[in-house]
Amino acid sequence: MELNPLLQDIKQRKLKPIYFLMGEEPYYIDKISEYLSDTILTEDEKAFNQTTLYGKDVSLDEVLSTAKRFPMMAEYQVVLVKEAQDLSREILAQTDKKKNQLEAYAENPQATTILIFCYKYKKLDKRKRVYKAIAKSGVIFESKKIYENQIPTWIKDEVKRRGYNISPKAAHLLTEFLGNDLAKITNEIDKLELILAGRNEITPEIIEENIGISKDFNNFELQKAFGVKDYTKAYRIIEYFAQNQKNHPIVLTIPILYNFFSKVLLYHGLKDKSKGSVAKALKINPYFVADYSTAANHYPMREVSGIVATLREIDMKSKGINSVSATPIDLYKELLFKIRS
Repeated sequence: MELNPLLQDIKQRKLKPIYFLMGEEPYYIDKISEYLSDTILTEDEKAFNQTTLYGKDVSLDEVLSTAKRFPMMAEYQVVLVKEAQDLSREILAQTDKKKNQLEAYAENPQATTILIFCYKYKKLDKRKRVYKAIAKSGVIFESKKIYENQIPTWIKDEVKRRGYNISPKAAHLLTEFLGNDLAKITNEIDKLELILAGRNEITPEIIEENIGISKDFNNFELQKAFGVKDYTKAYRIIEYFAQNQKNHPIVLTIPILYNFFSKVLLYHGLKDKSKGSVAKALKINPYFVADYSTAANHYPMREVSGIVATLREIDMKSKGINSVSATPIDLYKELLFKIRS
């Protein structure tokens, strides 16, 4: 089930007896389970009718026994099972002749219980009888991991949902600094929202002032400097990176440059170089198409192929392969020299 219709159904109290929240991305599992446990019962009802269990501390039999109870002076009781993946062996237990416990419960659930499973980092096999039984009487929500190249768009949508805007560069700065950890990203957006003070756009300057990410010394600016052949600026950035290796490890920077120049190589091969077509083909925000076009103008296809090969070589060396003693600054200088040559 999709997220927004699910939340809308809960808001309208179109409730199901079982919610099985599973998948690689814990952020949505936490958000949905919190929304369910916050909205179904009133604060007075929660004292007697809301139970939180942890998979590592209980058996599935105990969970289902709790679910079979009746609520006290309330329409529903809520049973929230956190870290339910620790019960996976019991949840998936199945023989040809005997139904497993959860399958049997799902076929005849307690109508006055809302049973919520937070099954993180795993998912049920759709071919299993237990999956089919839960899907028939309840809701199965799969929380899929968002890839890092999708994060800037996710940030933009999240900020827009809150009534603000964020510049593309600012969204990429947050992505570079926080990766695809949605919980961390949300926490930082929460902080930024508090300090906007009447302003309606999150800019790189606001991020630099309040989160500590430099708007001038980051991977985005490094790839842009290489793209326009501003080697003086590139050298200043790599010197800064070498002196701040904890925040700018070379093993993360090289793959970013590799990704950039690989897409420049793809750009060279495109027949249709219109903005929309390039953005779709390279899977980038249209705002950044000009960066790839500029880099392609500065570096012919053969030259870009050589840079991609060099980046593969430097990546191996940064991981200690064929170069045990080279320091990050040595490798950055080697990269800069070979790109300039």
